[in-house]
Amino acid sequence: MAFLFIFAVFTNYHTGKNHNTMSPVSKLFTFLLLLLAALPIHGQSNFTQLIKGAVIDRQSEQPLFGVTVELLDAETPTGAVSDENGRYVLERVPFGRHSLRFSYLGYEPLTIPNVLVTAGKEVVLDISLSESVLQLQEIVISASAEKDRAQNDMASVSARSFNLEEVTRFSGGRNDVARLAGSFAGVAVADDSRNDIVVRGNSPTGVLWRLEGIPIPNPNHFSTLGTTGGPVSAINPNLLRSSDFLTSAFPAEYGNALSGVFDLGFRSGNRDRHEFTFQMAAFSGLEAMAEGPLKKDGQATYLVSGRYSFVGLADAAGIPVGTNATPNYRDLSFKVDFGSQKSGRFSLFGILGTSNIDFLGKEIDEDDLFAEADRDSYVKSGLSILGLRHNLILGKNGYLRTVAAFSRSRSRFDQDELPLQEGGPQTRLITVDDINNTLALSSYVNQKLDAHHTLRFGILAQVYRLDAFGQSRDNRPDLDGDGQADWGIYRNFEGSLALLEAYAQNQYRINEKWTLHAGLHSQYLDQNGQFVLEPRASLSWAFTPSQKISLGYGLHHQNQPLPVFFFREETAPGVFEPTNQDLEFTRSHHIVLGYDRKLGADWRLKAEAYYQAIGNVPVDATSSSFSMLNAGANFVFPEKGGLLNEGTGTNTGLEFTLEKFFSKGYYGLVTASLFDSKYKGSDGIERNSAFNNGYVFNALAGKEVKLGKSGREALTFDFKFTTAGGRYVTPVNLPASQAAQEEVLQEDKAFTLRNDPYLRLDFKFGFQRNSRNGRMSQQFFIDLQNITDNQNIFTNRYNRATNQVNTVYQTGFFPDILYRIQF
Repeated sequence: MAFLFIFAVFTNYHTGKNHNTMSPVSKLFTFLLLLLAALPIHGQSNFTQLIKGAVIDRQSEQPLFGVTVELLDAETPTGAVSDENGRYVLERVPFGRHSLRFSYLGYEPLTIPNVLVTAGKEVVLDISLSESVLQLQEIVISASAEKDRAQNDMASVSARSFNLEEVTRFSGGRNDVARLAGSFAGVAVADDSRNDIVVRGNSPTGVLWRLEGIPIPNPNHFSTLGTTGGPVSAINPNLLRSSDFLTSAFPAEYGNALSGVFDLGFRSGNRDRHEFTFQMAAFSGLEAMAEGPLKKDGQATYLVSGRYSFVGLADAAGIPVGTNATPNYRDLSFKVDFGSQKSGRFSLFGILGTSNIDFLGKEIDEDDLFAEADRDSYVKSGLSILGLRHNLILGKNGYLRTVAAFSRSRSRFDQDELPLQEGGPQTRLITVDDINNTLALSSYVNQKLDAHHTLRFGILAQVYRLDAFGQSRDNRPDLDGDGQADWGIYRNFEGSLALLEAYAQNQYRINEKWTLHAGLHSQYLDQNGQFVLEPRASLSWAFTPSQKISLGYGLHHQNQPLPVFFFREETAPGVFEPTNQDLEFTRSHHIVLGYDRKLGADWRLKAEAYYQAIGNVPVDATSSSFSMLNAGANFVFPEKGGLLNEGTGTNTGLEFTLEKFFSKGYYGLVTASLFDSKYKGSDGIERNSAFNNGYVFNALAGKEVKLGKSGREALTFDFKFTTAGGRYVTPVNLPASQAAQEEVLQEDKAFTLRNDPYLRLDFKFGFQRNSRNGRMSQQFFIDLQNITDNQNIFTNRYNRATNQVNTVYQTGFFPDILYRIQF
């Protein structure tokens, strides 16, 4: 109710008569003061919450009966034992951060620190234990070791798990998992306006998104066919369980990707009580979420959340977000878990999202990031994902997991050229309408043979039903003499294509020091009959209890982006034909050497060196600097036909991570990446790629300060500093651009001009409160992004309005506000 009161007051104030007399900063801080003042204040008391969850075998995922669970830092001994379903409950756990230990005969004990307990929401902590290959002494796996270990037990190099708290804790993240990954070593966010990520110098198109074990289309609002990023994520982090991010030499189950994998999963709702969350954020919008049991027995649960864009907050503060146009977006995410039955465990999950924005030339500034002042543009996109997951236990040590899903993505773009004279007619220049319906089926068997061996093998089939259409009058002649340039239809495909994958992989825990992973992945595309086999392998050696060396290799292939694959080239005046459908998969060899060391209980040092050799890259048939390795960081792809798989590229680099996991009230993370990204086009000249920043450096830290004796309130302070080398770009040929009234690049000097280095400093502070009755918690954060208002270059482009090459800068200072209440 306090938040609704604040919202009503602020809305009334913003639309009142004195609106124009207040500065944007005054409006913003008035709102913050009202919000803080409205937070309820109560006397101190001692209240508690539940910690509960399930314990399973890490390799077989079978529930473990009789696991001892201990709360280590309790004033009085507190513990529990898991039941026949592996479930446990710890009652009356005080608010604050705690450490838990899980121990079971014949298994490696596990200690989980930094478990945050708050009012309003029960803590659900699901744990997996690994069976000991030898009778070992107790191994306390601290937060550092747990973070080092991906959720997927087959991933041992270049992999990391992340959770909801990290997504919301780190400054500058905008509640976006892709932007969170930008803080990790080897990763750079393409620019502030979008969340495309560059992994080790690769194009963002090399990233694979998976949800509940099934590939999904681009999960972003305002997405376009073939891309993997966008301005606003449609993935709601409040629904995520701990998930994985992989950057190289993936296990054999991952295919059709060259650079990175987001392997996400939705958590199940609370099985014992109904819980609710309301949230407001300047970027991710207004949100309402509910979860709880569907039946009294707690077997079936639901989790559902809806979000709606709240651009009024940024508008009220007078803060630019890269464009004067008003973006509208909304999404709905859900998961229904039907619980364990004789026929197995079924769950239904999905995401629905829509977005639209109109760029009106008369309202656009010349430095707008997305539009041009002499054209009107209309953008619409939609995303639908619906999946059914089934898990069936096979004996004592195996399971069969099957996921069937339907997804639909649609993007439409229309652009009109404004008349030179007032009152003249507008001319439709571009129409793009792409619809991609996908049916996907994934099924695999996981069998734990013994404490040493685990085998996993499965298939993935995807059938795409495409209705892709694109036409343009840009740079077209007027052959029919009607006074308008003729349409050129560069994409027109209606039909289906299938991508089939099969794989097998094995984990062999040789002893307590050595672990071997080996697998084979295969991939087939029916459109042109391509078939490839990809070996994958990794070896880990824990030569001391605190140090480990890993070596990984993987051969990977990826199909060409669909807008390129189905591009229609003008082979004769007015005649357009598909000339790229014989393109083969792009091929990539990954080699990774890693060193990992635990520096005490909460510190970790990690270093990785890698080499990536890329081949079969589409390039021009005639001598040129063009390569598909430089595409994919914006909304469109190059309009190129007749391409050949004759290009190459290399990525080499070193990465360092020093991490202090959250304990004793603070955390820290320093990552540094030094890399070199090169490519060769059909002219055979080696050049810098579009993503060759050369270096990326991140420094993050945060502190939590408890208030009062009860510890029910806390202040949080977080900062993030990022700097990266400037991107290489192709200079604009100004005389040719002025003559054509369209941007013309100096292709013979491709990627010889370098932008200034990128630099950004973010600071975030927040307030957290647990209510006296223990039924409600509140969180308030303000994330001051780019607080120095540094002018980072977005692009240098030819501007028809000024007839010059103008520099367009990325988003300046931007405060992202979040308020969350849980009960």
